[in-house]
Amino acid sequence: MSDVTTSTFDLTPPTDAQLQELAADLSEEESHVLLQHGTEAPFCGVFLTEKRPGLYTCRLCGLPLFKGGAKFESGTGWPSFTTPFAEGHLEYIRDTSHGMVRTEIVCGRCGGHQGHVFPDGPPPTGERYCINSVSLDFTPGDEPLPDKLGRGAPEGQVWSG
Repeated sequence: MSDVTTSTFDLTPPTDAQLQELAADLSEEESHVLLQHGTEAPFCGVFLTEKRPGLYTCRLCGLPLFKGGAKFESGTGWPSFTTPFAEGHLEYIRDTSHGMVRTEIVCGRCGGHQGHVFPDGPPPTGERYCINSVSLDFTPGDEPLPDKLGRGAPEGQVWSG
């Protein structure tokens, strides 16, 4: 992960009250995927064909997780990325569910389930971050990032990195 930068974002987890408030804003499907480690159906996610420059953020807490330029077409039915936004923005968990061994990825700040990472991606990393669209929000490159926890800059500002 040599292309991963150091974060300038506050990675302190939300309080229980903040997490409850954020979760109250989720749809049933978003809640199932983000909070109960579910998976959306393939080939139906809203970000599957998204190609604009910008940042993909955690749908639950707003932390940037992937840059638009790291997205690629994997043919798997879910948005796929080669590199996370910054070190610490994702946590990696051994997942032995469904009779296989995989690496689950969750938001490094709120713990919301994002998807899985596999070692079969393209260069430069050889990794494929396979993500549920409902776990993400998208901020076009010319718009301010969400500041769902009221933490201030760089959240709430246009990302120039």
